[in-house]
Amino acid sequence: MRPTLALLSAELFGGNIMKALNAAIGIELFHNFTLMHDDIMDKAPLRRGKPTVHEKWSASTAILSGDAMFVEAYKMMAKVDDSILREILEIFNETASAVCQGQQSDMNFEKRYDVSIDEYLHMIKQKTAALLAGSMQIGALIGGAAKFQSKLVYEFGENIGLAFQLQDDILDVYGDPLKFGKRIGGDILANKKTFLLIKAKELSKDNRKVELANWLDGTSHEPGEKIKAVISIYDSLEVRKMAEDQMEEFVRKALAALDQIAPENGTKTLLKSFAESLLIREN
Repeated sequence: MRPTLALLSAELFGGNIMKALNAAIGIELFHNFTLMHDDIMDKAPLRRGKPTVHEKWSASTAILSGDAMFVEAYKMMAKVDDSILREILEIFNETASAVCQGQQSDMNFEKRYDVSIDEYLHMIKQKTAALLAGSMQIGALIGGAAKFQSKLVYEFGENIGLAFQLQDDILDVYGDPLKFGKRIGGDILANKKTFLLIKAKELSKDNRKVELANWLDGTSHEPGEKIKAVISIYDSLEVRKMAEDQMEEFVRKALAALDQIAPENGTKTLLKSFAESLLIREN
């Protein structure tokens, strides 16, 4: 998705997408480096429906492979035209730093009970949305966009990234595992601070609050039983609807930014369709 959006952003402004190809490859290499390391930290057994690198080989292999991909990402990014290379690398560096900070915040949340929705949204803005937004801004600049246009593209990408992560939170609980590519309920088993869990904690009262705390604090619960019980609490509090409403708000903001980018063309229509596709419900 990220390299494709980088190429589309270049095309949006009449640029030759082949000039953005190396940067797009670099973006994808960087993204997969982060996934490889994230899977180690999250102890995730599956990625895209297949065993993760650390599961199939070892954590050391996954760490070194990720490091090598990070280097290769910079090598590809350095092939951008010299006239804009410094600006592109500054965006890439800021993006990479934000992703790492977001991942650290996500890990810090594991040790906290009182994470707020605002803190969570800031975390996913760094961990997820920044890379998507940075990818699009890099593509736009390679395609010849003016600075104010590249900022609008960044705003579009950032809001789409936020919506995309909220959709991921929802699908982890309510999605089809064959389509999702990961174990359903993994966030629940890990007590991961998602929008759904934070809202449930915020809204639960009295017995419901005690019940949720027991499921989160216990260490001997059968996994399937825990997933089923927590989903039941989510349903009773209607937190899925709240997450979907917040996701839709981010999509609206993204489309508002895109509307300010002229002229209308096929690529702009395609990006609009992509944003609207996030509003399609998945059961």
